Amino acid sequence: MKRIVILRLGHRPQRDKRITTHVALTARAFGAEGILLASNDPSIAQSVTQLCQRWGGEFYIRNDVKWKAEIKKWKSEGGKVCHLSMYGVNLPDAVASMQECAKLMIIVGAEKVPFEIYEMADWNVAVGNQPHSEVAAVAVTLDRIAEDDPLENEFKDAQLHVVPMDRGKKVIENS
Repeated sequence: MKRIVILRLGHRPQRDKRITTHVALTARAFGAEGILLASNDPSIAQSVTQLCQRWGGEFYIRNDVKWKAEIKKWKSEGGKVCHLSMYGVNLPDAVASMQECAKLMIIVGAEKVPFEIYEMADWNVAVGNQPHSEVAAVAVTLDRIAEDDPLENEFKDAQLHVVPMDRGKKVIENS
């Protein structure tokens, strides 16, 4: 089983709360094991943890990590690092080598990313060469490198399940 973790850089608590939460939710839904938040925002960690308790799965969030130390540790343990950006090789050109990787850290920034990230990454990957959302970049990348279809993920210990239907909304709560 491939291990994938997201490292979120540059989160500004007053400005990026919703986007960072959406990065975490997208990472969880598309198969990452967790997210490392290189900022101090306990409210996001609490929100994501509560969501995971209700919707199942083993996704984690670690708050206020030191990004440089996390990257070095990941690489020292045999992991590879992919920095998602508008700059770098095009995603389709990196997919095959990323799929071969058993342990992958995906870095997404909120504001200007330090140049050091570009140097530390094994891949700097352009998810399109236009300005875009980091949420979309995470979703597209995780979908492209997935071993199985992430849209068919089942989350164990879920208290809530959505029932697919043509119209309307139906959520079943397990007791």
